[in-house]
Amino acid sequence: MTVRIAPSVLSCDLGRLREQVQQAEAGGAEWLHVDVMDGHFVPNLTFGAPMIRALRKISTLPIDVHLMVERPEQYLAEYADLGAAVFAFHPEATVHVQRHLAAARERGMKAGLVLNPSTPVSWLEEVIDDLDLVLIMSVNPGFGGQGYLPASTTKIRRVRELLDRHGRQDVVLEVDGGITTQTIGAAHRAGADTFVAGTAVFGQPDIGEAVRALHRAAAEA
Repeated sequence: MTVRIAPSVLSCDLGRLREQVQQAEAGGAEWLHVDVMDGHFVPNLTFGAPMIRALRKISTLPIDVHLMVERPEQYLAEYADLGAAVFAFHPEATVHVQRHLAAARERGMKAGLVLNPSTPVSWLEEVIDDLDLVLIMSVNPGFGGQGYLPASTTKIRRVRELLDRHGRQDVVLEVDGGITTQTIGAAHRAGADTFVAGTAVFGQPDIGEAVRALHRAAAEA
């Protein structure tokens, strides 16, 4: 199973954005993860289009956008035009989930759904043919630096079983929250292939080595 590390720029030193992103890329990062928060769906306010635009200027890595916002469809066309590779949103945040997944695909992005710790896995079954990615939140979203919720491992396994049952082994299964060298192994064994890491990458003295260490920990699992 291919393993991807997607460092989250939420934990980046924005004054050293170019330098730190390049260090992560040199360490083997496959994607860059951008958390978009509106202060309503989650109690925090973070990046939007300017961050995607800035990253596109300094890196060729795919930009993995996680929208923690109400009515994420409002951002779909703009983010596609800016070059986002992944458009993942929470099903609770909008009404016409299938429509927006299809629209993301039509714009050339991977269409993803995000499951909070309390969001039922059954949401996925209704739109499984429209998915390119599932993102499991292994913390309650809104802030970086939280610890991995142990129950997330079971949820990852359930999602992997659902995808396999429907013949959707091509769907990316991503995990975000508390991913470290100590937790990545359990998440990978459960079936996840893509891992968002913030402080475990950008909070370390050697960013490139931090990415390599995550890859090693996943491989050892």
